[in-house]
Amino acid sequence: MSGPTIGITSYVEQASWGVWRTSAALIPYAYVEKVRTAGGVPLIVPPVYDDAEAVLSRLDALVLAGGADVDPAMYEMVAHPETVGLRPDRDESELALLAVAYARDLPVLGICRGMQLMCVAAGGKLEQHLPDVVGHEGHRPEPGVYGSHAVSLVPDSVLGRLLGDELQVPSYHHQAAAEVGSLTVSGKADDGTVEAVEDPSHTFALGVQWHPEVSADDRLFRELVRVAALSESTESGRRVII
Repeated sequence: MSGPTIGITSYVEQASWGVWRTSAALIPYAYVEKVRTAGGVPLIVPPVYDDAEAVLSRLDALVLAGGADVDPAMYEMVAHPETVGLRPDRDESELALLAVAYARDLPVLGICRGMQLMCVAAGGKLEQHLPDVVGHEGHRPEPGVYGSHAVSLVPDSVLGRLLGDELQVPSYHHQAAAEVGSLTVSGKADDGTVEAVEDPSHTFALGVQWHPEVSADDRLFRELVRVAALSESTESGRRVII
């Protein structure tokens, strides 16, 4: 296996295998497979907020994976009754990883929760229960079932140039960006939900609210790997040369 090393943040959950039931660092294998088939070397990154510099020094790009709701305290809000399953270890770890990745101008792809975390880090806020705002459950139709809907992308955005003006996406979320802070919105659903963001101050910093890891469309992962492969070390860290 060769290619750039792509870190994928992970859950810490109770898991079962064989005779064992214990805490495990895990991630849906679809993330790993998408990175691998795109030409990257996937590396699962558990919550390691006390050593973000050491972790990022070994990576060529970072994927902030989906998962549980971001703690509303991170954006100075009180929790909605539907905001559940908080993982403060992931919040703290991934914000630290994101800060170091930005400082090194390392390519970053935020997926679902990962995009939301990028918005919070940029000074934004989240809609804690999207059905209250859009009036339907289409973004998460039922437990364990992905929705499907169209996303319109800004034509001259990074994502628009890569994916076109519109695409159909797999969706599973009940929260979304209410404010994106210093980020730029590059895509929305028909109901106005923010579906994609970019950070123009970095070479490659994209967030999508949908789940490209379970889509047949692998362009986003292939572009992440392509950009990561162009990284080279500089005195200030890795910087992408395009």
